[in-house]
Amino acid sequence: MRHGNSMLGGTTRAPLANIKLQLPTAALSGIHSKLVRLIQLTIFMTLVGVAFAGSKVAPDLQAISSSTVDVIVQFVKPPTKQQLKLLGSYGRMKHIFEGIKAAHLTLPVSAIQALANNPSILYLSPDRNMDGSLDLADQATNAATWQQYGLAGTGIGVAIIDSGVSLKNDLKTADTLGSRIVDNESFEGDRNPSELYGQGTHLAGIVAGNSADSTGQNFARTFKGIAPNANIINLDVLDQMGSGTESGVIAAIQRAIQLQSTCNIRVINPSLGHPIYESYTLDPLCQAVEQAWPVGIVVATAAGNYGRENAQDIHGYRTIASPGNDPYVITVGATSMNGTPYRTDDAVSRYSSKGPTLIDHVLNPDLAAPGSNLVSQLASPTCTLIAQYFETQVNSALYCPGCATLRTDSTASISYFRLSGTSLTTPMVSDAAALRMQYQPSLTPDQVKTRLIKTAAKILPQYSTGTDILTHVKFSSQTDIFALGAGYLDIAAALSSSYTVRFPALSPVAVYDPATNTVTIVRDLSVVWGNSVVWGDSVVWGALVFQGSVGLRSVVWRNSVVWGDTTNSGFSVVWGDAGNLDVGMTATSADDGHEGLGV
Repeated sequence: MRHGNSMLGGTTRAPLANIKLQLPTAALSGIHSKLVRLIQLTIFMTLVGVAFAGSKVAPDLQAISSSTVDVIVQFVKPPTKQQLKLLGSYGRMKHIFEGIKAAHLTLPVSAIQALANNPSILYLSPDRNMDGSLDLADQATNAATWQQYGLAGTGIGVAIIDSGVSLKNDLKTADTLGSRIVDNESFEGDRNPSELYGQGTHLAGIVAGNSADSTGQNFARTFKGIAPNANIINLDVLDQMGSGTESGVIAAIQRAIQLQSTCNIRVINPSLGHPIYESYTLDPLCQAVEQAWPVGIVVATAAGNYGRENAQDIHGYRTIASPGNDPYVITVGATSMNGTPYRTDDAVSRYSSKGPTLIDHVLNPDLAAPGSNLVSQLASPTCTLIAQYFETQVNSALYCPGCATLRTDSTASISYFRLSGTSLTTPMVSDAAALRMQYQPSLTPDQVKTRLIKTAAKILPQYSTGTDILTHVKFSSQTDIFALGAGYLDIAAALSSSYTVRFPALSPVAVYDPATNTVTIVRDLSVVWGNSVVWGDSVVWGALVFQGSVGLRSVVWRNSVVWGDTTNSGFSVVWGDAGNLDVGMTATSADDGHEGLGV
């Protein structure tokens, strides 16, 4: 959203580092229990991960201890009516996902192995829990230039798959008589698409807020989305605590595809995810997002907020969340604008997850965008996020002295609040895609992705330092290809780009060679990244990220680049056995990467 002549936005996330200070004892007790369960699951999976690496049963499904479980069953081929009928004999059928050759059912845990033995079954995984991974952002992303040319996302539908969207003045039509939320549906428990948590409305404001509640003579600052006339399709999958299920998200994605022609949906924005448990080729959520790509819908998703994770000295590497590990989608990391509209003082946010992805080693994120302390729409004064995390409040006196406040004894705005995290960087890329498709409707998702990545700015400092807000431990951060991807989102450059591609713009794979301790970019020569005559690795990602070459491959990493030659234990972990799944990282929307006071 724009702040005066600048933009703002944020993620739904109060800092993990601050949770102990802000949550009541009962909540802390619940978090402690959750952490204990996660630690137990991590230990179990470390022991059994290698044994089940080639199994048709997901490792986390093997760890289920209850008597029944909700499972997503994927078939080798589109199932016949007879096969679906047979599947019903194992348990209660809940939903059939035709696009990904899968079904959702509840069954006894004792039936899992028998079902896995069926040759028509490809893979079994649990119905996993899903949690949600602009004030100055328009100048930081170079968006304002193109708004002057009349581009506002007009006619473009952006599907927000999150916690619901409340109708606010900023999301109405210019005459305030109509709504630009053109469809409301729910895929979570209570089937109520209204917003109780707070993240979905905040995201919608970053995408399409038109500043109605911050425009006029009394306003010192204006908060406007980057595509302020786009339409919103509200597909609610998270409850008032920011939790949902994988099956609900898959159903929402398939519904967005069904609504494509009705609502002109050109972008799907799922600012949520879960830890990686298997290859993206088997992950049902990844398979669902891939269905949108060939029908002309761009999918932008969050990298995750685990950049501070340093278990086993990994320095935040290999912490990308699903579906951000899928090479088709656009995976977005986060930067901090440090309170100014100038790009020259920005840096990669410490919480932003880094690649390569677990198991497949896909080179993600693809690029980064502003994600810290972004101001956008407040769903209601009682939504979970602002009620639990007081530091998300925005002082109304900063932009409108005398405007309505949350309470008579408060100075907090009743219309806006601030959040941080990669969940909020995602709608900025969705905005860029919406503007690009309004400007040139014939573009394919591959062409949009290519232009965004090719034109991403290579301007951020190579090194930065920070202090963890919980432990106060100082740490260094490196702006390498696994932290920033191709660079910093530059909307003006992407919109002016005329580059064309003929092949899928798959994110490439990074391969580690233990003989030389080097990591190189490897990809199928039939895809866009492989054509060195047209692109060249240094053109796409910038020459500074490379450390020489091995044969025809560009070296993007050596163990000495991050850890030094004598301290390479973390390097070995990142590129180690894919069966040792580290699932102790679980995000919640309320813990989505908040940077506190610029930390």
